[in-house]
Amino acid sequence: MIEVQNITKSFDGTEVLKGISTIFEKGKTNLIIGQSGSGKTVFLKCLLGLFEADSGKILFEGKRLKKMNVQERSILRQEMGMVFQGSALFDSMTVEENIMFPMQMFTQKVDEEIRERANLVIKRVNLINANEKYPDEISGGMKKRVAIARAIVMNPKYLFCDEPNSGLDPKTAILIDNLIQEITEEYNITTVINTHDMNSVMEIGKKIVFLKNGHKAWEGTKEEIFNTDNEAVTNFVYSSDLFKKVREVYLKDDAAEGAAGTTSA
Repeated sequence: MIEVQNITKSFDGTEVLKGISTIFEKGKTNLIIGQSGSGKTVFLKCLLGLFEADSGKILFEGKRLKKMNVQERSILRQEMGMVFQGSALFDSMTVEENIMFPMQMFTQKVDEEIRERANLVIKRVNLINANEKYPDEISGGMKKRVAIARAIVMNPKYLFCDEPNSGLDPKTAILIDNLIQEITEEYNITTVINTHDMNSVMEIGKKIVFLKNGHKAWEGTKEEIFNTDNEAVTNFVYSSDLFKKVREVYLKDDAAEGAAGTTSA
């Protein structure tokens, strides 16, 4: 679990994060959404420890990030997996080598153990016959799978994803969303996803934190987002024609279920 308590962050006198508080729970896909400039990326970097919040607290399993010493931070970094927006694979390494890399850097395991673990996660993310291929020889969707495999090879407690669907077609994006959700639940990981993709909200939004101008303007589930009367959320979310149509179907089904329940009673 990650707990955020009233954090703020400014750059050159401009306040970017304005007293954000929330909790990201284990085993759930926690989404951060909002328009460009809302503070999503800065928020994610504060959680990762790349930026230090000016005030407030960030706690990992009750331990305050700011109070951790060098050794404790090093241990925490090894408990984090990261899926970057552009996958960030090493072009000169094969798929297998890319996935092995974190274990080679941060563990004392022998090569045989590392390769065995790498192949286990390769199988888990359904990368078939791709071990010896290089990043420029595989599709965008496969690159994301490699990035996910590399992120989980160290068996992390926390998984951070920055726009994991960027550049993917809708069908592949849904497959990647579902894979992230499956892994989150299977390994009981605290997963935090920075996204602008409304399809992701509909598919895997177990918890959604909506930022607007550096404030937490709303939080809830993918079901609750359909019923909210928060104007900032509705203006952002329903700018998507697809989301409008899905909401109409959802509310229609919800009303039908309610009517059926009344009739049966």
